[in-house]
Amino acid sequence: MIEFNQNPPLLHDYTQLLNQSRDKIDVKRLVNNDHVPTEIMEECQLPLIDLSGLWSENEEDRLSCGLEICKASAEWGFFQIVNHGINLELLRKMRKEQVKLFKASFEQKAAPGLLNNSYRWGNQTATCPKQLSWCEAFHVPLTKISDDSCYGDFNSLREVMQEYAGSMQELAKSIAKVLVTNMGVQRGAWEEKCDASTCFMRLNRYPPCPVSPEVFGLVPHTDSDFLTILHQDEQVGGLQLMKDSKWVAVKPNPDALVVNIGDLFQAWSNDVYKSVEHKVMVNREVERHSIAYFLCPSYESFIGSCKEESSIYRSFTFGEYRSQIQQDVKTFGHKVGLPRFLVSTGGDA
Repeated sequence: MIEFNQNPPLLHDYTQLLNQSRDKIDVKRLVNNDHVPTEIMEECQLPLIDLSGLWSENEEDRLSCGLEICKASAEWGFFQIVNHGINLELLRKMRKEQVKLFKASFEQKAAPGLLNNSYRWGNQTATCPKQLSWCEAFHVPLTKISDDSCYGDFNSLREVMQEYAGSMQELAKSIAKVLVTNMGVQRGAWEEKCDASTCFMRLNRYPPCPVSPEVFGLVPHTDSDFLTILHQDEQVGGLQLMKDSKWVAVKPNPDALVVNIGDLFQAWSNDVYKSVEHKVMVNREVERHSIAYFLCPSYESFIGSCKEESSIYRSFTFGEYRSQIQQDVKTFGHKVGLPRFLVSTGGDA
């Protein structure tokens, strides 16, 4: 029997999209206990970087750590970091508060004002099952996390979230500093692009999915920021990325945070650093949580190449980029991204 009383109502949305789709399949076969064989996914170990070298008094250690960061950003677009300076107790507290938040009723989470009205689930622009993300999330601008009125009945979340965001901001800027310096650019003007007033946090929950593995937890995409720091579930896998033209699964590391390069750093570096397509797959039995910190500039900031004389991309503002993404998703059902801004195509894709 199909159950629709889920929190959030993802199964209801999925079934509606399935019934509207031209490519209809047996809904009951998917939502009952008829397990669909899963593809055997190759598991990869991301480059693992010990960040203690970044703050070492030894110049050779600092240079070596910086080179590891830049190499991983260019070859993988993803890497894991340990000894990153984020208090492990703070990570545990943040996860505890996150789980508490998502355990609330659907009505509580969708209540007006909670975390700047940032609660979302699924994908409201999806027109077919392949465009639906089986997740719920709060996508919160950092400018709102100190606002008492944003927390409603979740008062204990405010202090932890503020401390977490501050720590992630410092870590993200430290990594960005390495990447900028590696390109031979003075970082002063660049640092002004990103501060606590322009960045975001996203709290994710991927509920158990009765139609797994037919749907995505998060559809394939690239991130639209400079870089992302992800605190993912230590036990439940699901993150996959595109490597050498094939999908590979990222093995969870309980001691590490995951860092990935976003579109803006790829454009700014003239394709030296790679913004890699990635996705999240759901689990039929177990829920998964993650927290993403997005290092973003202001919407008015221009994203030009650091190699202006041979730039692959035309200059554009972050606001222009976000607007184009939203337009493409509405028109085509998916993000087009950086190809829109290539000089050689005149912006057409």
